[in-house]
Amino acid sequence: MLLRRFFLLLFTAGLLFFGVFARAQKVPPLPKMYGKKAVQKYAKTITANDLQEDLNVLASATYGGRGNGQEGLELAATYLADEFAQIGIPPYKGSYFWTYPLVQQAWNNPQIEINGKAYTFMEDFYCFARSNSAVNFTTSEVMFLGYGIADARYSDYKTPDGNPIDVSGKVLVILSGEPKLPDGNFAITGGPTPSDWTTNWRKKLETATQKGAKALLIVVKDVEKGISQYGHYITGSSFELKDLTTQPDNNSNQRVSSVYISTAMAEELLQRKLPDLETALAKQPLSFTAPAALHLNLDKKNAEITGKNVLGFIEGTDLKDEIIVITAHYDHLGTENGYIYYGADDDGSGTVALLEIAEAFWKAKKNGKGPRRSILIMPVSGEEKGLLGSQYYTDVNPVFPLTQTVADLNIDMIGRIDPQHKDGNYVYIIGSDKLSSELHHINEKANKTFTKLTLDYTYNDENDPNRFYYRSDHYNFAKNNVPVIFYFNGTHDDYHQPSDTVDKINFDAMQKRTQLVFYTAWQLANQTRRIQVDSHKK
Repeated sequence: MLLRRFFLLLFTAGLLFFGVFARAQKVPPLPKMYGKKAVQKYAKTITANDLQEDLNVLASATYGGRGNGQEGLELAATYLADEFAQIGIPPYKGSYFWTYPLVQQAWNNPQIEINGKAYTFMEDFYCFARSNSAVNFTTSEVMFLGYGIADARYSDYKTPDGNPIDVSGKVLVILSGEPKLPDGNFAITGGPTPSDWTTNWRKKLETATQKGAKALLIVVKDVEKGISQYGHYITGSSFELKDLTTQPDNNSNQRVSSVYISTAMAEELLQRKLPDLETALAKQPLSFTAPAALHLNLDKKNAEITGKNVLGFIEGTDLKDEIIVITAHYDHLGTENGYIYYGADDDGSGTVALLEIAEAFWKAKKNGKGPRRSILIMPVSGEEKGLLGSQYYTDVNPVFPLTQTVADLNIDMIGRIDPQHKDGNYVYIIGSDKLSSELHHINEKANKTFTKLTLDYTYNDENDPNRFYYRSDHYNFAKNNVPVIFYFNGTHDDYHQPSDTVDKINFDAMQKRTQLVFYTAWQLANQTRRIQVDSHKK
């Protein structure tokens, strides 16, 4: 009996050890033909010189900043298709393009009049076409509602004794930001860092929408600064996927209408001085209704255009029905007010990285080491207007079923060095562990074995106020349960400025980052077992 129990314990211990070992063995070995020597051979074809040669074209004045709805974007799409053809990758079902219909919207002279006085768009107030429906109405009163916050720790939507405040059908006037304590800390977080009521501009709009408000007027102390900072987005066109709207009219946006107004406009509406309101709000939430003759006219003009994603499809071998998607957005901000927004880093860097990765995989295929799973190299457009090209792919008309899509590796800005790093031997990794722990470990092992970059996970934190995880094309895959990695170099002073030019790109850093994506994709494409969705993090 004791001997039997001893062997039973030994067998159980062996099972436990094997289980622990199996879990620790995160990255399965590849078949010999896809081993270390093979992948290094093709990774070496990704060079700084080739990346620079392509980026000199895409981020040149000829392409005019590759703006959606502008000629430069069409030229860029043609260039990418020609490059795929030159590499040897054939068109997918007769075309390199996966087109989608867009509704383009632009302001048609927004107008606000208060108590008979007209105010001027882009001087006294501003508003964003993308986050507004067209409206035209007159009202005789407005409601002041503090900071427009509805939080368990602080709420402007409740009276001081805790009763809810009905704002349905009301035009709300609120202050930007959030309240502070007497010690200077923020009331909601209790510390020096503001909450997402400040950092996430959508939150107040979505709350007002849910509460049934008619419009939201947000008071900003420095209107000129806001206009200077966001002018391109304010005056530029907005775009929506036609397929996701009930009809291509002015009222396709479902958020409450929102306008950012000056202090002078707020004081005319409320007949109260802003410092007095701030003093009162430092003690407790404050709301009141004020009589005011307000006329708000947010008029838009529409046009229908065609967007294009570019397809470089490399068919796999024995596992060809499973797909690895590698994305980058080739659109940027285009030409506005005489300035070209070249977009060398954002995201010319990611786009030309795709070309190099495509060429490396194609060379392997020609030499009999083609990927086991199929690779879809897809430069997408519409990212700068709301991730529209990737959204069309995932939500409307995927080339391949998402159930067969193993992962999306997204490259958005990999050519620069941000102020947080002394050299270029790093890359920010975002989203790698959100849906698949295996994907995370594959990327880490690829880096440890080959590229030896510092992998910076700062922006992977679910509390990251920048919310980068939600701000590039990988997110449309992630929200559909496809594991993702977002490769990113961080922001810099030239981000979304005409000064984002090729001369500021660090091509040696860009080469290593591109090679890391290739090494990770190679493992995903060639290991026998498909990675699992085993994690559900924010």
